[in-house]
Amino acid sequence: MTEQEARRAVVERLLEKAEQAVSSARQVLGAGDTGLATNRVYYACFYAASAVLLSRRLAFVKHTGVRGAIHRHLVRTGLLPPEMGRFYDAAFAERHEADYNAMASFEPEIVAERIAQAEQLVSLMASLATL
Repeated sequence: MTEQEARRAVVERLLEKAEQAVSSARQVLGAGDTGLATNRVYYACFYAASAVLLSRRLAFVKHTGVRGAIHRHLVRTGLLPPEMGRFYDAAFAERHEADYNAMASFEPEIVAERIAQAEQLVSLMASLATL
């Protein structure tokens, strides 16, 4: 397997994981777990963003690196609308709150809206993840 084929396989797997995370977010929201749904919303975005960046030969160890790269390489260049960059930032912050604040609570309607936004972001990222 060539380096490009290996990278393509990882990009495709990351996009699959993004789709699975969106689906999981819907399922756990339906079961009433808004915190876990919030976590899955962020990870859907993270996996999709990682796929796009990797397709451009950019890889990061930390979540903050991916977040910064989204703004540097996708939003500032016009590939990703600024509102999608802001949504990614919000999903990042909300996931942190959901995971590390035992008292955090999220309104189901807002989480449902976030799931729809994540689905839109994942779709857009999939279109940008070309090799």
